Amino acid sequence: MCLAVPLKIIEINGRDAIGEWEGIHRKIRLDFIENPEVGQYVIVHAGFAIERLDKEQAEADRQAFKEVADAL
Repeated sequence: MCLAVPLKIIEINGRDAIGEWEGIHRKIRLDFIENPEVGQYVIVHAGFAIERLDKEQAEADRQAFKEVADAL
């Protein structure tokens, strides 16, 4: 099973980027996101940003992930 995770774009270099979540940085590709900008939130699956999120949805998703992790 694969999960898509919300990341905040903190650096962009062409179609490559760095996404961050709670201090963890991941290399991601932005091929499917039009006009990406630093500070935007995206859903990342298999290393590709596949959808843009607003900040409220990204925070809600992060909280849901935290609740699951805490329950384990």
